[in-house]
Amino acid sequence: MGEMIKMVVVLTLLSSLSGGLLAYVKEETKTQIENQVLQLVKGPAIRAIFTGSSNDPVADRFSLDDEGQKREFYVAKFDGKTKAVAFETFGKGYGGDRGLMVGIDVTDDKVYGVGVTTSSETAGLGARAKTDPKFAAQFAGMSAAEPFKVTADGGKVNALSGATITSRAVSAAATQASEIYTRLKPQIEEQLKALK
Repeated sequence: MGEMIKMVVVLTLLSSLSGGLLAYVKEETKTQIENQVLQLVKGPAIRAIFTGSSNDPVADRFSLDDEGQKREFYVAKFDGKTKAVAFETFGKGYGGDRGLMVGIDVTDDKVYGVGVTTSSETAGLGARAKTDPKFAAQFAGMSAAEPFKVTADGGKVNALSGATITSRAVSAAATQASEIYTRLKPQIEEQLKALK
């Protein structure tokens, strides 16, 4: 019986030590991981949306509290004037959540552009939402006041062939972005005034 207690105590100590070490490593690398995600996942989508901006929209950003959730907004300027903000939302796709960066023009409340950030969709089908420029381009110029739907559901978004669920996920994420933008618009405008 004494030998069993020793084994339990040793196992408990090793488990506690391992858990503590993992928690420490996670905390110490948190900032580095966030920077890598920003530069390698979100950054390319933001820069693709805001091609030709006179600033670095990845560097010019601010955070807002959205019902207890921290949201990062990336600011794009054209000819030195603030033109648009971009932020990430998510839609449920076939293989899981699909991240979508949505840029909205703050002067007329229209979608400036979209870019897929994260995806776990089937390669060759749903993954085309990230690689097909025609699919993303159809969102540009649409009003942020209306919900986004694929044509099969009575909307204006042409679904990717063989990837209707993915197309619906992207549309749902764009609709969520519109709702967030509408809800936070006064705070966004306040932050943009402070940046000038």
